Amino acid sequence: MEGRSKGIVRSFNRLGGYGFVVPLGSEEQVYFRAEDIENERRTVSEGQQVSFVLVLGDGRFEARELRA
Repeated sequence: MEGRSKGIVRSFNRLGGYGFVVPLGSEEQVYFRAEDIENERRTVSEGQQVSFVLVLGDGRFEARELRA
């Protein structure tokens, strides 16, 4: 899939360094890692709208290059 997608952060575990985002128009959660958040604090909030690049990771889709 090319280009950026938009979605809403469903959850983010700051201690674990991972979370899930739901792409707009979908009900499927997509995994992301804190290291893929593109801001200085490497954090996002539940319910926050973000854009991201969807890639096929280890057997599942993952969100990379998250931007608020």
